[in-house]
Amino acid sequence: MGSDSDVPFESEAEELSELSILGYPKTRRKFIKQVAGTSAAIAIGPNLLSAVSLDQAEATSAAGAASDLVKVNLKINGKDYALDVDPRVTLLDALRERLQLTGSKKGCDHGQCGACTVLVNGRRINSCLSLAVTHEGDEITTIEGLASGEELHPLQAAFIEHDGFQCGYCTPGQICSAAALLKENHANSDDEIREWMSGNICRCGAYPNILAAIKEVKTKAGV
Repeated sequence: MGSDSDVPFESEAEELSELSILGYPKTRRKFIKQVAGTSAAIAIGPNLLSAVSLDQAEATSAAGAASDLVKVNLKINGKDYALDVDPRVTLLDALRERLQLTGSKKGCDHGQCGACTVLVNGRRINSCLSLAVTHEGDEITTIEGLASGEELHPLQAAFIEHDGFQCGYCTPGQICSAAALLKENHANSDDEIREWMSGNICRCGAYPNILAAIKEVKTKAGV
């Protein structure tokens, strides 16, 4: 008569009992593992497919974006720059984001505040409204190009002397606009200066000081 140790435990007997699953025998433990693995595959599968589809879409998008770039040659502050840009990129974004010429400011981005004013062939424009690709071969001058080395432009010096700025955010556009204003000979009276500088907004309200700075430069230049 055998001892109790010769009799398998009940739990072991259950695990070793074979079940007919999907037409062939499986132990209970194997069956549970199979079910768990199948459930995990069902749960994770769609996510994996989505991730692969997203990667493919991003790769396709990047390739398409690269093929849409346009070559443009810009002359800025006397230097030549060759850029590959999206045809929708504004001159302001090309200056700030591609060339790190951050003196020109992005204020309203709608051509209403004048903070982005630069000179193109001596004429002032709102660079946030002008596409970079339209300025092939143009002479572009930003606030960084007005000074002669370490010597400030007369308007820059006058703005400092007359406190023509407070926060300074609009100042680059104000100075560029004022430089064009003097060349256009539109500084013959206080009212004329105000009218022709009206496209440049100073939210700090430094208009009287800006006016004084422009008048001083006009007087010293004798224009």
